[in-house]
Amino acid sequence: IVDTAKASAEEQAKKILAVAIQRYSGEYTFETTTATVSLLNEDIKGRIIGREGRNIRAFEKATGMTVLIDDTPNAVVISGFDPTRREVARQAMRMLIQDGRIHPTRIEEVVERVRQEMDETIMRTGEEAALKINVPPLPAEVNRTLGNLRFRLSYSQNILDHSIEVASLCGMMAAELKLNVQHAKLAGLLHDIGKAIQQDAEGGHAIVGAEFLKRHRLPEPVIDGVAS
Repeated sequence: IVDTAKASAEEQAKKILAVAIQRYSGEYTFETTTATVSLLNEDIKGRIIGREGRNIRAFEKATGMTVLIDDTPNAVVISGFDPTRREVARQAMRMLIQDGRIHPTRIEEVVERVRQEMDETIMRTGEEAALKINVPPLPAEVNRTLGNLRFRLSYSQNILDHSIEVASLCGMMAAELKLNVQHAKLAGLLHDIGKAIQQDAEGGHAIVGAEFLKRHRLPEPVIDGVAS
């Protein structure tokens, strides 16, 4: 009886997975770990560098990113490990180039303005992700952390897109199994949230993510799903 149950369970699991995958068609986004900013002309490179390199040093200090200016025509490359900061730097560089005023004081002003706008974008992105899979609004801090996944990659795929995809698949499988669809969707959406939490947190991203969700009092089955 046990052997028969195991055999039929595996067959049924494969059937449910196949149904869910066939119902869902997702797009994969391949991104790089550097950001390229297009220039109007080669002359702007000198203004980005500034006298004795003061502008480029001010920009790198304000953003925490490295600016690479080489022989690539009409382009500069922004490089760094933190994806959110890299996006701030990319947008700030574009604004400075369009504005034309590039000096240390102006650089600090633009970077701070972009950083504030980025915080709003991250919150809105988290809200949109929850809305997309039709789950109730999340606590503000969970929302912000989820939104940060928009700027992170895993195996060359955007983690937020991946999480939305997993949430959709979890919801479909839960429906097939007659389980709690909302809990399944939330577990899928938040399963990688630990990847957006500070690197100094101890433990693997699944455990870190589950502890984070526990502090914000999400349903126990969701926390357990993330931890697992």
